[in-house]
Amino acid sequence: MKRSGALIGAFAAAALAATGLLATTNTAVAAPTAPTSTATAAAVPAHAVTGYWQNFDNGAAVQKLSDVPADYDIIAVAFADATTTPGAVDFTLDSAGLGGYTEDAFKADIKAKQAAGKSVVISIGGQNGTVSVSDSASAANFADSVYSLMQEYGFDGVDIDLENGLNSTYMSQALESLAAKAGSGFVLTMAPQTIDMQSTSAEYFKTALAVKDILTVVNMQYYNSGSMLGCDGKVYSQGSVDFLTALACIQLEGGLDPSQVGIGTPASSSAAGSGYVAPSVVNDALDCLTKGTNCGSFKPSKTYPGLRGAMTWSTNWDATSSNAWASSVGPHVHAL
Repeated sequence: MKRSGALIGAFAAAALAATGLLATTNTAVAAPTAPTSTATAAAVPAHAVTGYWQNFDNGAAVQKLSDVPADYDIIAVAFADATTTPGAVDFTLDSAGLGGYTEDAFKADIKAKQAAGKSVVISIGGQNGTVSVSDSASAANFADSVYSLMQEYGFDGVDIDLENGLNSTYMSQALESLAAKAGSGFVLTMAPQTIDMQSTSAEYFKTALAVKDILTVVNMQYYNSGSMLGCDGKVYSQGSVDFLTALACIQLEGGLDPSQVGIGTPASSSAAGSGYVAPSVVNDALDCLTKGTNCGSFKPSKTYPGLRGAMTWSTNWDATSSNAWASSVGPHVHAL
């Protein structure tokens, strides 16, 4: 997810095929070794909608948090940035770019969303964000700095959207430390690219499994991706219901609980370079995975009624399209 223009993904299908990375996808979905319990904030409903809120103006509608529709259960504030201290991050509200939106108003809006039963998390990274957590010292700096932001602004937790790589050992260490500081009600979300969740041996997937005991939801970005392998070993093109369901299956069979899996799609065709699907296609994918209905050519071998829900980039691009995504996908998720 990026700050200007459309989002850019990691790899095209040809590049993926050339690496040979995808050849072992089917064998990678081994039984999970991580704990099976999940500790999520009480405010996060069983079926939840996540939306990214832009702390910048890139041509989408400029919003205050108070403008975000009630259909969104988790709002990820994009983004916190790296500092000169290894692993540490900081956040500065772009008051000027957001039409004079003040920090006091922003903090008040966070409290108002929480009073309405919503969760607000700080997102780390984005396409342009590089945060390196590569040893115990930087892991401690990450945990300390994010916790400081949670205290300063009232965030419920953190979203990991690191698109330039991460170290599963030390990121897991950082997140567990942060969760211990935050206590009950901590919300942890992730937004990996499709390449990051093709195999349980990938660092992002390993991180998700390692922190499964504190993980709320993984909302993979099903866009700007090119073609990918589904859990049946077949290649699927983005922009289809099969792409959503067959790739979600890898996570569902690879060790994540259904409550920890969400489908991330662009709110409009302007929000991503490729991979946009109509909200109705998102709803079909949700039905296919949870009920076995409205599937395309791929049909999962079993259903996952506990599937968490869906995510979109972004609430701002959604607002630019008259909130068409949230008004369709939101009620559908909540009715699952």
